[in-house]
Amino acid sequence: MPGAELVGVQKTVSLVLKAKALDNRLPDPILGDKYAEQAMRRLDPDYDNRRFGTSQMGLAVVVRTKTHDDWARSFLADHPDAVVLHLGCGLDARVYRIDPPATVDWYDLDYPSVIELRQRLLPPRAHYTLIGSSVTDLTWLDRIPRGRPVLMIAEGLVPYLTETDVRRLLTSVVDAFPAGQIQFDTVAVWAWRASKWFPTLRKYDTRFHCGFNDPAALADWHPRLEYVDEAPMNDSPVLMAKAPANTRRMFRLLNLLPGMKRSTRIVRFRF
Repeated sequence: MPGAELVGVQKTVSLVLKAKALDNRLPDPILGDKYAEQAMRRLDPDYDNRRFGTSQMGLAVVVRTKTHDDWARSFLADHPDAVVLHLGCGLDARVYRIDPPATVDWYDLDYPSVIELRQRLLPPRAHYTLIGSSVTDLTWLDRIPRGRPVLMIAEGLVPYLTETDVRRLLTSVVDAFPAGQIQFDTVAVWAWRASKWFPTLRKYDTRFHCGFNDPAALADWHPRLEYVDEAPMNDSPVLMAKAPANTRRMFRLLNLLPGMKRSTRIVRFRF
């Protein structure tokens, strides 16, 4: 499918989309995202006809997405007047899966080339705005209405930022809104430092730029920020219950490696 030129980390959006598309083909999917399967087929009609084309090893990413969705639904149920900042949105169809009420204003943000691709693969909807920008150029915050609760979701984003940029982002969002929830995932320090050798990241000429062994400590960056909890990913009960048997076996073996179980943490904060 011809279109916008993606570079570096932007190219990983298709990997995440493929994992969700393949999940949707399972008899009992974890996420059940029909938009992902439709978009992936348009992006790459033969995505499932190559070697390992139907591998479900990407289901850990689907578990991550499901956790973010569940947390978002819970927050919006309590704050139906919220503003949602979905940062580094890629080709994720979260706004369609959650289908928030008209009282919620939802903003999806990613690089301009990714946003251009979204516009061709996913439909428009009311109270939904696309912003083409680097997340670290915080001038995009000037476009967001203030004075309302905010939900910031950053799935698969934080490890690709520097610690300085993560700190600026979190503290700027807390300063800009009266209350809210911030949820994201991060990697352990060893995973950050070893990322330059990860085959998938090397393929796309990218790597991680930060990691945290104790992400709860990030609450110390702002006096109003409070750590809430974290959710499992590589050893998630949902993953072990719903993944095909061969995928479950592979993850059980991987989780025997030191530090693997908690190499990625899905964390939630409030203010």
